[in-house]
Amino acid sequence: MSSLVWVELNAENPDHNLVEIRRSHAFQGLHCAVVKSNAYGHGIREMLPLIGKADWLAVNSLEEGLELRSLGETRPILLLGHVPLDKLDQARQADLRLIIANFETLDAVRKLPPSRKQILLHMKVETGTWRQGVLPSDAPALASGIAETPGAFLDGVYTHFANIEDTLSHEYAQMQLDIFTGVLLELREKGLTPPVIHASCTAAAILFSKTHFSMLRTGIGLYGLWPSRETRLSAESLGVSVPDLRPVLTWKTRIVQIKEVPEGSYIGYGCTYRTTRKSRIAILPVGYADGYRRSLGNAGWVLISGRRAPVLGRICMNLCMVDVTDINNAMLEDEVVLLGRSGGEEITAELLGQWMGTINYEVVTGISPLLPRIVMKGARCVH
Repeated sequence: MSSLVWVELNAENPDHNLVEIRRSHAFQGLHCAVVKSNAYGHGIREMLPLIGKADWLAVNSLEEGLELRSLGETRPILLLGHVPLDKLDQARQADLRLIIANFETLDAVRKLPPSRKQILLHMKVETGTWRQGVLPSDAPALASGIAETPGAFLDGVYTHFANIEDTLSHEYAQMQLDIFTGVLLELREKGLTPPVIHASCTAAAILFSKTHFSMLRTGIGLYGLWPSRETRLSAESLGVSVPDLRPVLTWKTRIVQIKEVPEGSYIGYGCTYRTTRKSRIAILPVGYADGYRRSLGNAGWVLISGRRAPVLGRICMNLCMVDVTDINNAMLEDEVVLLGRSGGEEITAELLGQWMGTINYEVVTGISPLLPRIVMKGARCVH
C-alpha cells in the first residue's frame, strides 16, 4: 500500500448484510440499496460491484444518478432528493425514478417535450418528519394529477420515519404508519395502485414487518452499521431475528515520524496537552481535512499492532500525534487503524462517533472522498 491514508472495504460484507436484513422477517420483495453521499462515505465506484443482491439503488441527487449510469449501472435508480425543474427531462432520458412532493413539479412535468420515455415518479407522503413530502390531504389530488398526465407514471408511493431508530417506544412511528396506510387506502379507492410501495429504512426493516410493503430501503445496515443502540435493543426485546451485521469499512494510515519528547513538552497547536513523562510521539498524516475530526484531539485513540495509542493535542488539518511510549515495537511507516480492528482491539464507527460527539452515519460519510478505497477479499486486494 503506497498511500499514507486509505480506506479498505470488505468485498463480502455488503451482500451478506443485505441478505441478513431480508432474513429478519423472511422478506420476499424488492430490496433497494441506498448509496447516496458516495455510498455513505465508502466509495460509490468501489461499492457498486459489491451489492449484487440489491434490486434497486437509491441516491440523493441527479448528479449521483447520472454518475451511476455513466458507470454502466442498469438497475432501477431512485433519486431521493429534489431534481431541479429544468433538469427533469435529463433525469427522464437517463431512466431515473424521481420523487415528487409538490404540485409545482407536476406542472413542470406537464410542460416537458414529448418523449418515448415515461417519467417515473414516486410520491413521497409527509407523515410527521416534516422534510420533503406532500401533505396527506393533498396526496390523492397529486396522485390523480400524475395519473392524468400524458407521459407520466406513478411508479411508487413512500414515506420515511422520524424516530423509529432513536427510541425504544414506537408510538410515533405507528402514528406515521397509520397516516401512510390511510393515504394508500384513499389511493386504492380512486383506482390508483402504484406497483412499488416502500417505507422501511434499516431500522424499520429489522423491527417491523408491517412496514415492509413491496420494497425495503436499506441504508446504514448495508454497510454493517446499526442505526442506533436503541434499534438493536428493540430487536432483542421484540424477539425478532437479529441480523448479523458486519462492518464493511476499515480506515487506516501510517506512522510518518517518531520522535522522543521530553517530560513537560506541549504537543500541538494551542499547547492543549503536556507530557507528564519522557514520551515517544508518533506523527500520523491524517487530520480534519480527511474527516478525522478536530474534536478527537485529547479524546480518542488509534490502534498500532493491536494496542491503543492515545491521540495527543489538537488534530491538525493534515496531521495528528499519538503516544506510542508503551508500544516499544512501533516503527516508521507501521500501519495504524483509525477505524476498524487490529488484533483483539476494535474502534467502531459508533465509538469514533462518541469521541466526535456525533453518530456513526456522520463518521463514515465524513471520510474524505479523495482518499483511496481499496476492495479487500480476506487479506488480498481485489480492486
